[in-house]
Amino acid sequence: MVEINNKANCGLALKLVKSAAEKFASVYKVSGRELSVAFVSGAEMKKLNRLYRGLDKTTDVLAFALLNNAKGNLTGQAGEGDLLGELVLDYAQIKRQAKSYGHSAREELVFVLVHGLLHLVGYDDKTEAGRLKMMKLGEEFIKNNL
Repeated sequence: MVEINNKANCGLALKLVKSAAEKFASVYKVSGRELSVAFVSGAEMKKLNRLYRGLDKTTDVLAFALLNNAKGNLTGQAGEGDLLGELVLDYAQIKRQAKSYGHSAREELVFVLVHGLLHLVGYDDKTEAGRLKMMKLGEEFIKNNL
């Protein structure tokens, strides 16, 4: 189940977010788990980034995993109501990034959403190798599934 909270009241395709997250859950075999997706303002994202990562700037996505997992292999069987985690996104930042990368806001939103979901299933981008792996996985998922 995907719950979306649009706290920033930004006009975006919530159906796209939900369907992409559900497809990801199916492919990564976490369909029985609940996911919360929140869209917040740049100011709120900056506060959260400072609080949880020690970085006094906005970011596109923060991922808060709620299960013990490693590299896409979640422990245990998914039961009804199990929580996968929460993604917090700054849609204004995503739109700015889209413009700088020459993507549409829709394309960037999907890429950032998938990137956050990869974090929730155990991938990280703390190293250059990890970052490149996540980019590759994200691009492959989007190309093959959306």
